[in-house]
Amino acid sequence: MLSAEQVAENLAAVRDRVDEAARSAGRRPVDVRIIGVTKTHPPELARAAIAAGLPDLAENRVQEWRAKAPLVPEARWHLIGQLQRNKVRDVVGRHVLVHAADRRSLVDALSARAQLLGVLQRVLVQVNVGDDPAKGGCAVNETLDLVAYARGRAHLAVEGLMTMPPMPPPGHDPVAAARPYFATMRALRDEAQSRFPEVVHLSMGMSGDLEAAVEQGATMVRIGTALFGPRGQGPWSPSQEER
Repeated sequence: MLSAEQVAENLAAVRDRVDEAARSAGRRPVDVRIIGVTKTHPPELARAAIAAGLPDLAENRVQEWRAKAPLVPEARWHLIGQLQRNKVRDVVGRHVLVHAADRRSLVDALSARAQLLGVLQRVLVQVNVGDDPAKGGCAVNETLDLVAYARGRAHLAVEGLMTMPPMPPPGHDPVAAARPYFATMRALRDEAQSRFPEVVHLSMGMSGDLEAAVEQGATMVRIGTALFGPRGQGPWSPSQEER
């Protein structure tokens, strides 16, 4: 496990990369939010990120997030993995931004739970920009319809779009490989925003391709390995603390 000092150094390096990419694209670095992906990592590293000045943290799995969140109460949490409808009750009303609203049935479940609790649930619509069967998300040509549908549901706020591009072919530069997919997402977000001004955010870009994402307008980049090192062998759970 990395030390708190190493996490702080890694965060500074990631910020330098984001700043350089933003300035090269004529953007303000402050308009790009770094989200630390703590998947498989213990709460100590999440707290180290908070101490280093990174308040936005993300998890892929609901169970891991629910176990970790009470131990890192200062975090602003994001749920970036695919969400099953039977997990909606564990998410809504808990101050988490859901990045993976990717189908009408899930939108309906999120809306119904938010309405029951009398809360506003914030979501991003996930897009499968590369039509990759290994990735979640709606099809590119279905995105605007899903955005319109979701923003019409009670107690939902659609704040933007999210995507994960296909893995680059072996030996290919991940930045170059991701660039056309991120350009498609920017055009899609701009079209959505022209109809629905509140659709502002673009959540895209990870450790290997954040430069292309920032260049193409990402407002959120989701960084795991570059901050916290390689992932563990499986999800973190409180039982690991007892060993």
